[in-house]
Amino acid sequence: MTGLRILLGALILGGLGAAAPFTPLWLISLVTLAMSTGLVVCGLIILWRGGLVPFGQALFFATGAYTVALSGRWFGMTDAFLLVALAVIMAALVAFVVGFLLAQYREIFFAMLSLALSMILYGVLVKSETLGSTDGINVAQASFLGMKPRGPGYTFALFWLALGMVFSAWLGVSAYLNSVAGQLAGAIRDNEIRVEYLGISVTNLVHLKLTISAALAGAGGGLAALSISHVDPQMAYWTTSGGFVFVTILAGAASVPAAFLGALLFEIVRTIAVALLPGGWQLILGSVLLLTILFVPEGLGSLMIRKRAAVAEKGAA
Repeated sequence: MTGLRILLGALILGGLGAAAPFTPLWLISLVTLAMSTGLVVCGLIILWRGGLVPFGQALFFATGAYTVALSGRWFGMTDAFLLVALAVIMAALVAFVVGFLLAQYREIFFAMLSLALSMILYGVLVKSETLGSTDGINVAQASFLGMKPRGPGYTFALFWLALGMVFSAWLGVSAYLNSVAGQLAGAIRDNEIRVEYLGISVTNLVHLKLTISAALAGAGGGLAALSISHVDPQMAYWTTSGGFVFVTILAGAASVPAAFLGALLFEIVRTIAVALLPGGWQLILGSVLLLTILFVPEGLGSLMIRKRAAVAEKGAA
């Protein structure tokens, strides 16, 4: 990643942050939720490049969300930065543990096993009164740098935190994808045996990918919990994982920024669909997914890559 791209990304996010006080609160909240989804999709991109498609990423998303809620309820923690950090750590820890099992499987077995683990967490959350059961848990307002904003101030502060998380995730994921471990994703997808012949453990690489993707999902879950101020078992349900897969298909695995663009487009389409067709909004979402697969099978990221290549070719000419 060039310094110019980093500077451009920082300027774009900085501009969004500066425009926040002049933007409707509902739109700020929607974009914040989109960024939380984008963080999860960044983790899925890491897995998809290696040929791994999990249907249970909600496991780590819910882990991050409940970590934020329970840390406030049980321990009285309110610092937003600490809560998000705990969400990341707990999700990564869960992934590290279950990764010893998940990293042994591929293709449909990997997908179904990840889904099963997510649904186990869903069952535990539904049956546990301590964890709020089906009603879930309300999340208290967090503090930012010792200040406890009220009303619009909280929304703006959370939005600025989300922008910082997006920028950090963009830099971190891009650096990983350009590293040796990240570059081996294609080789793992195409021929694991040849990678093993190089003296590299594919199982360990997959385990690492799982842990990183889970950390990002935990960050997304923590951010979502702070944004909507409530967590419930639905966060671990299979439909939540399906939503993340939907956005990943929409965004594609070619570009990290496309993850956030796809997540924003998903939230906008879903909001409009619910407003226009409350009883059948899934029909609109399904149509969007179908059109994406038919006309942009590699996702929005592929369009961004082509545009960048065309500009570079034009400049070279």
